[in-house]
Amino acid sequence: MNETELMVLPLVVRIERAAPPERTDALEAAAMAVLSLLDDPGEWAAELHAWQSTGKIRKVVRRARGAEWRRAAALPGRTVEHRTAQVRVHPPVPLDAWPKDLARLQVGGTELSDAAEPGDPPAGPPVLWENPALTMSAGKAMAQAGHAAQLAWWASDEAERAAWRADGLAVSVRAAPGRDDFDAKVAAGLPVVRDAGFTEIEPGSCTFVAEAPWLLGRVARS
Repeated sequence: MNETELMVLPLVVRIERAAPPERTDALEAAAMAVLSLLDDPGEWAAELHAWQSTGKIRKVVRRARGAEWRRAAALPGRTVEHRTAQVRVHPPVPLDAWPKDLARLQVGGTELSDAAEPGDPPAGPPVLWENPALTMSAGKAMAQAGHAAQLAWWASDEAERAAWRADGLAVSVRAAPGRDDFDAKVAAGLPVVRDAGFTEIEPGSCTFVAEAPWLLGRVARS
């Protein structure tokens, strides 16, 4: 296995004890952070190309607060602030060569909740629909939302990306109304995230579907 196949995209969510972010805000911020890097990799174009070139888009979400967050913010990367959430995306790194200040951050068990149900209907497309039949930690769901946003970006043409960019690369994250509704979206030719099964859920589980008018039928149907 070559080195690029072992690369990972680090995401760090700020979770202060006194003021943790809303779960939906954190998921949307993670997706937008991924999109920001895809749209404008800047000085990290080579790392991004190496990570994407294998088609494996592994992401790991870690959490930080206080001095930990300040150290993470001092490393190369980009922070997205979205309502109550702050998420920092860092350039892809080899899986076994994380910067020390990121490697020491906790990864498992990141739990968040929403004080109230997210607005209905969603603010606008794309909508990243979470599978209501699965139970995922907030950290796991953030990574999956990032995958869904990335698949939607790949499936969009230049004009569609330009319109999305003009809208601030915004996304809405919602739980699908029910399992049947989610399964129908999976079968509709939309970008679907199928998890590799490294953590929490079974390999091959469909975790998220990305829906927008321009994405319908864009990918091979399941």
